[in-house]
Amino acid sequence: MTAPATPADPDGAFADEVEADFAHARKIADAVLFEGYVLYPYRASAAKNRLRWQFGVLVPPGYGADLGEHFHQRTECLVEPRPGDRLAVELRFLRPRRRTVERALPGGGYEETEELELADRVLVPWDEGIEQRVELVVSIDELDGEVVRPFHLPAGREVERLRADGVTVGRLLRRWERTDGLLRLTARELPGPFAVRVLTAVVENTTDWAPRRDDGRDAALARSLVSAHLLLGLDRGTFLSPTDPPEWARAAAAQCRNEHTWPVLAGPPGRAQVVLSSPIILEDHPSIAPESPGALYDATEIDEILALRTAALTDREKREARGTDERAGAVIDLADSMPPEVLERLHGAVRGLREITGDAPGQPWWDPGDDPGVDPDHDRVLVDGREVGAGSRVLLRPGRRRTDAQDLFLDGRTAVVEAVLHDVDGSVHLAVTLEDDPGADLWRAQGRFRYFQPDEVTPLEAP
Repeated sequence: MTAPATPADPDGAFADEVEADFAHARKIADAVLFEGYVLYPYRASAAKNRLRWQFGVLVPPGYGADLGEHFHQRTECLVEPRPGDRLAVELRFLRPRRRTVERALPGGGYEETEELELADRVLVPWDEGIEQRVELVVSIDELDGEVVRPFHLPAGREVERLRADGVTVGRLLRRWERTDGLLRLTARELPGPFAVRVLTAVVENTTDWAPRRDDGRDAALARSLVSAHLLLGLDRGTFLSPTDPPEWARAAAAQCRNEHTWPVLAGPPGRAQVVLSSPIILEDHPSIAPESPGALYDATEIDEILALRTAALTDREKREARGTDERAGAVIDLADSMPPEVLERLHGAVRGLREITGDAPGQPWWDPGDDPGVDPDHDRVLVDGREVGAGSRVLLRPGRRRTDAQDLFLDGRTAVVEAVLHDVDGSVHLAVTLEDDPGADLWRAQGRFRYFQPDEVTPLEAP
């Protein structure tokens, strides 16, 4: 049985709390799903910006079956609805739009070019990504049957004329292909004493397109759903965490079938009304670092270095980035206008101990400097039956354990122990400087060392 899908919320705005959670989840989706949309240095000419659209790509069913590409996503999760509950669904994805650049000819007409330089930007061919949404709200009771929402995005073309000093110097041609898809929703009762349902949401690319022999991935991408992900929200009920469900629901959660996507609880901790289902594995209640000043399209771990490097681009490079894409131009403007206090805020933050210490500043739950049982300058540790401490010479053998790849380059080098450090879990680390490092005195003065565990060194005799 197929029931008609409600095209919009017939009773007005959905619950304010759910919409707030949706807004929060969209920020997460933008940070992780648009990662790689355009990477530093934010120019189309950069090699790493020539292979794009890696996450959540749903290609036409006539392409990619034996190339590792998919035409559908399937999300299954457990819900505890309330009587009369409604489900809000929002499918978001990028639709590629191909842009070509043409230069105006002196005698009239245009010719295609690989680059057109203007005063404020340098324009090059590029595939833009236009955000699309498919939204609907359905009653949970409707999901006893299958709810199907098809959507059709027609092909199109537009022309943007480019002028400088009142003269037409070129134009941009943008073309996009027809793309069709559908969203299927069902919910079935879970046997047992609990009022729980298994919600299934399937997204499909149904574009009728048969590739020719010389059509590659670029041709398929023009008809694909890119970075496709779902937001699911309940008006009154709650979702059960797919990754950490209550014990009584663990077996049922393990039976849920998720294909090419990964659902997690979204919104602030303590709320369970919204799920974000994305092609990137996340944990429940993901959030953007509050220090992050805006979208840099490279996740959220390296905002400081990206901001600094972007600000250091030459004027020509910045003009190329602005001509690559509006989002890239916004990154350049963000880096150029970032106040020093905002940049300083990106330098680092410690959150891991807040659940223990609270937000009170200057009150760590353990401070080795105040612990009379810890003395890095005088503590000793036994290594191969010999005491090792500050001033000891050691031979580095990092290959004895699974270690940082950079440390492996130091295998066989000699070093001087600068301090013996203790972790809160009882483990011991040796801070060392390399004997043949001409900058050792500088690192020592700044307190910057390399760290090894006792079983990664061999004691040596003093010179």
